[in-house]
Amino acid sequence: MSFVDSILAGLSLVGNFEAFLALFAGVAIGTIAGAIPGMSATMAVALTLPFTFSMQPIIAILLLLGVYKGGIFGGSIPAILIKTPGTPASSATVLDGYPLAEKGQAGKALGMALWASCTADLISNLALILFAGWLASFALNFGPPEFFTLILFSLTIIAGVSGASLLRGALSAMLGLLLATVGLDLVYGTNRFTFGDPSMMGGLNFIAVLIGLFAIPEVLAMVWDPKPHKGQTRSLGDNKVTFGEYKRCFKSIVRGSFIGVFLGSIPGIGAAPSAFLSYSEARRKSPNRDNFGKGELEGVAASEAGNNGVAGATLIPLLALGVPGDVITAIIIGAFMVHGLQPGPMMFILNVDIIYGLFIGLIVSSVFLFFIGSIAIRGFKYVADIPRGVLFPGVLVLCVYGVFAVNNNIFDVGVMFVMGWVGFLMMRNDIPAAPFLIAFILGPLLEDNFRQAMLMSGSSPAILFRGPITWFFWGLTVLTVIAIIRAGIRATRNLKRRA
Repeated sequence: MSFVDSILAGLSLVGNFEAFLALFAGVAIGTIAGAIPGMSATMAVALTLPFTFSMQPIIAILLLLGVYKGGIFGGSIPAILIKTPGTPASSATVLDGYPLAEKGQAGKALGMALWASCTADLISNLALILFAGWLASFALNFGPPEFFTLILFSLTIIAGVSGASLLRGALSAMLGLLLATVGLDLVYGTNRFTFGDPSMMGGLNFIAVLIGLFAIPEVLAMVWDPKPHKGQTRSLGDNKVTFGEYKRCFKSIVRGSFIGVFLGSIPGIGAAPSAFLSYSEARRKSPNRDNFGKGELEGVAASEAGNNGVAGATLIPLLALGVPGDVITAIIIGAFMVHGLQPGPMMFILNVDIIYGLFIGLIVSSVFLFFIGSIAIRGFKYVADIPRGVLFPGVLVLCVYGVFAVNNNIFDVGVMFVMGWVGFLMMRNDIPAAPFLIAFILGPLLEDNFRQAMLMSGSSPAILFRGPITWFFWGLTVLTVIAIIRAGIRATRNLKRRA
């Protein structure tokens, strides 16, 4: 299929009212969810996923991608208005956004956040379109040994960058790998960790684990440590960003966008590190560096460009290699699987119409983000003021409904609550949940490719070191482990010096 034919095939899938409505609704849902303190883009995507099972594949995935993009921007609203980031990626936006709001320029800060978000989102989408196909064509040369080393490298990165402690990140990833082995062994047909319960023969339900790990702990945290509600709705004041202000911040926006694209394409890093790196680079190179942290518009632009630049780029490893770029794309990969699609290089051959349909949809989502964001700036200041006692009971109802609706199985609801307590204990002990979820998803792929490689070689481990591709990923894995250990040693020394 030629490039023009691929574009036309994709356009035939998304050039209809249902697709545009799904995108529009997704961006709106994500923006509202991101604007509610305690919610997050991750939770919004997780709660939306069960409602997509009866949809067409392209409609379902576009809806989830819209929620993802809207949620990343929406987190800046409470970050600027009430100094409470709606998402972890919006933490850097607080540094200059809230001081601007204190000066009566909340509307200007939100306006710059919107312009920076839409610019970075467009750049990130273009990077996805340009690089995903090339990477997928390269990945067609992969066999089981190459995929095994790639997934092992991805797990190494995820375990290392998803928290302050390497040990805690590795522990979380290993627990996820362990639970991924529950169920029927597809090679020998034996039961593993089922404890004689037929309900566990199919493994733990992905949706139950996902919602239990991310949504339930937030509800439990609210019950464990309730906080009094305070009315904090704020006047927006001067809410117009001039062309001169946008032009002054443009270099930082573009720089932050490319930082987001680069970090987003590396599995496991996510938006928060990108936002802080973009902010620090903008501060280092800005002539107004002394004003950063006191209400500098360029600081808001840089942090929002950094976290929104990740949104499209995280889909590069997902679509090209079948490896989720962050925790949200790990959820979205579930939508692909539910609809019988396997992300990876073969998708660019077997489902090229869906690939280009997603590309077109993502470009359109940038337009919707600007339109909905403009409305959100004026109207969603009240959303940030929803009492937690009203919000979280509704979230709990959605969690139970979403999990039960997958298989109409009460056992899955029990799994969700058990995983909720596991996630809550992990939260209380600063053990990151992202490595757990991504390892739970990649675990079966890691095992299957390893066993296929062993069957191909007659159980000889030498096959895992065949050719330059496997050596390349082994080298990256070793370098990553060394870098993480050195960073851990350096952090320990700094702590001792402060003590």
